Amino acid sequence: MRTDNRPIMVEMRGICKYFGQLKALDNVSLDVRDGEKLVLIGPSGSGKSTLLRSINQLERIDHGRIIIDGFDISDPETNINKVREEIGMVFQSFNVFPHKTVLDNVNLAQIVVRKRSRKEASEISRELLNKVGIIDKAEQYPDKLSGGQQQRVAIARALAMKPRIMLFDEPTSALDPEMTGEVLDVMIKLAKEGITMMVATHEMGFAREVADRVIFMDYGAIIEEGKSEHLFKNPTRDRTKLFLDQIL
Repeated sequence: MRTDNRPIMVEMRGICKYFGQLKALDNVSLDVRDGEKLVLIGPSGSGKSTLLRSINQLERIDHGRIIIDGFDISDPETNINKVREEIGMVFQSFNVFPHKTVLDNVNLAQIVVRKRSRKEASEISRELLNKVGIIDKAEQYPDKLSGGQQQRVAIARALAMKPRIMLFDEPTSALDPEMTGEVLDVMIKLAKEGITMMVATHEMGFAREVADRVIFMDYGAIIEEGKSEHLFKNPTRDRTKLFLDQIL
């Protein structure tokens, strides 16, 4: 897929983030274009999750600028809650509400934030639960679901807001191999529908199949980036080669 001429959805310039003395993000700059599938790879602690979380200010950066769909979220005058409405995020943990049914989990933000009626929200929720393959679980509570099913609820919940961009922070890291496949299949389907996606993952097969571009990070910095077929087959940096030799 060519993304060169598409509008920029996410613009990051000189991003630095510290946790005490630890530099979690080290002068990171990148653009993500509308409809692009960008996959972040690298060892644990390399900054992938921090980078994603900085996009909706779950982590506040110490230096640099982040512009989301034209809104400078580094500007204190920007209404970050309005920007967040356009960003869907799926975390490592499922974060579903245990006291609400699957349907109510997906309905809630639509009703509270998007101000949709319960009827409209439920129609959207059922359509999305069908898309992620768990419409038969709509009236059940999360404790009756497998981890993979709960993660698919989380994906449906994020999609229900009709976001401009989806962020996935290692969404399969807490799942066993069978459940991992269930969730990756849903993400592959979403990627084919054209939504802008940024994904931090250790699933190299998924990265190969879906990514328009892959970024390898280590110690909070971008070490190498390129189209997936080039980066996996012919990495140019020794650190990237070492990582791929260990993980592939």
